[in-house]
Amino acid sequence: MKVSEAVGRALVQWGVDQVFGVAGSGNFEVSNAMVAAGATYVSARHEGGAATMADGYARLARKVTAVSVHQGPGLTNAMTGIAEAAKAHTPLIVVAGETPATMKTSNFWIDQAAAAEALGAVAFRLESPATALADAARAFILAGTGQPVLLGLPLDVQSAEIVWPGSAPSLPALASPPAPSDEAILDLVSRLTRAERPLIVAGRGAFGAHDAIVKLAAGSGALLATTAMARGLFNDDPWNVDVMGGFANETISELITRADLIVAFGASLNRWTSRNGELIGDTAVVQVDVDRTAFSRHRTVAASVIGDAALVASAVTNALPASNGAGYRTAEVAQKLKDGRLWRDQPFEARSADGRIDPRTLAVALDDLLPAERIVTADAGSHTEYTAMYLQVPDDRGYCLPLGFQCIGLALAASIGAAIAQPDRLPVVGVGDGGFMMSLVELDTAVRLELPLVVVVYNDSAYGAEVHHFGHSGQPLDIVQFPDTDIAAIARGFGCTAVTVRSLDDLSGVREWLDGDRSTPIVIDAKTISFPSWVDAHAFVGEPK
Repeated sequence: MKVSEAVGRALVQWGVDQVFGVAGSGNFEVSNAMVAAGATYVSARHEGGAATMADGYARLARKVTAVSVHQGPGLTNAMTGIAEAAKAHTPLIVVAGETPATMKTSNFWIDQAAAAEALGAVAFRLESPATALADAARAFILAGTGQPVLLGLPLDVQSAEIVWPGSAPSLPALASPPAPSDEAILDLVSRLTRAERPLIVAGRGAFGAHDAIVKLAAGSGALLATTAMARGLFNDDPWNVDVMGGFANETISELITRADLIVAFGASLNRWTSRNGELIGDTAVVQVDVDRTAFSRHRTVAASVIGDAALVASAVTNALPASNGAGYRTAEVAQKLKDGRLWRDQPFEARSADGRIDPRTLAVALDDLLPAERIVTADAGSHTEYTAMYLQVPDDRGYCLPLGFQCIGLALAASIGAAIAQPDRLPVVGVGDGGFMMSLVELDTAVRLELPLVVVVYNDSAYGAEVHHFGHSGQPLDIVQFPDTDIAAIARGFGCTAVTVRSLDDLSGVREWLDGDRSTPIVIDAKTISFPSWVDAHAFVGEPK
């Protein structure tokens, strides 16, 4: 059979069950081969949307997911989504047609490997018909480690014929996760035993280590927190303070800054998680990670432990003294968490304006109105916190935050991928009018798939972050402000249900949709008041001028 068919079959047999893409001549045959082998294919309207859908799906399914694109412009259209996946360590394989090196005069020619590697992905290609399946296997294995991979399929290699061996070649067994050293474990035990107010923060690298970390926290008297990307991981624990970083409210920020030891599992402790260092200050930090290059990447730590999060947590728990005291788990802290953990419980005075609603008022009302079994996806922008923090999530598989690249306009497509990965939950996406207008073409995909998608557009008729950042400078803001757009009308044109919300009374249309068959997405064109948010206060601090 053709190499294109053999590679498509092999990818599915190795575990790719979901493909997102836009078909062109360079990826048509391999895409059809994956479908014939049993994968589900979702045709997006733009390659950028396809890559971001695959990213959203892979984050929640936690398995290698494929995006299939044409050579040249198909790949360049997908590049922002690939960059986001690279920064989020998403298990993504980009299956792309490739113009052979002998055809550099072709309009489609670019150095695709260099383009992918510039984004943080790793580039492989099918070097020859004889090595095609082995080349594809190497790409699949690496993608499974959380490293996005470009698999280039040169047209001449694709069209060659090989003998199909009957099934895909077996993949080598993955290496066992690294075990921590005895010395590192004893040091961490000693630090936790001496700490009076320990805090454990978990990032994406701690997915799969929930039980072990919760047991360690209980044994050491530590509070639990997550990075923004791992929100929901400890929702079942009463000592969970929720998100550490720019999304932490005043109550939670105060608890974090009082910690006298922070143990980070699979968390990079970047400037967002540390809120430019102010949440950590001089507190001693121990960093646990399987990646040696992660240690002290963003800040110097007191100690580092190489090892799998679950293995380290279990080893430390087993070595702790039988009675380690209450630690940070006091009655005072319990009351603070009860009264102030949630953003929606933080007091605020609703702002009013003619025909516009306070976005906090809207977010609290939606949190009450929408089912608890949901998947929340937040876009970048000045509105981010209203979706990312005011809307509660059931667990870590109910949250998708495509903010690694700080690019607006990714959440709509990411929410489609997330919805397909978790079909039993209601997908909810929050996006600004700027990000929505960038990505609205994928409403067609959501309509075609009959997804019960709730799209909340915080429509302040501006690029709000720039308005609030530069508004005090005296410079004109005309280039970041726009006439009011009837987003609800646009959404209806795509086949969505749509409502315009200027007050809480207008949410009756959302209630009607929830009570109906939900066979179309609903777009909420929320005319919101624009003012600097909590996150705006920290967003540009520490950025290079």
